[in-house]
Amino acid sequence: MKASEITELSLEEMHRKVTDLKEELFNLRFQHEIGQLENPQKMKQTKRDIARIKTVLRESELKNNTDKE
Repeated sequence: MKASEITELSLEEMHRKVTDLKEELFNLRFQHEIGQLENPQKMKQTKRDIARIKTVLRESELKNNTDKE
């Protein structure tokens, strides 16, 4: 997921996406432990997607705080 795609999402959609990605990461870790994970890079990409979304959420939070002051 690209940062430009993330910025187009609403805050609620971003929170929902983070939750979904965390569930997916849990499942990927489980598959990895039992040896059924076909693409190990998927775990790395999922972690990065979570980080990207959290970064955009934090930026918007900081922007809202500076606008209020």
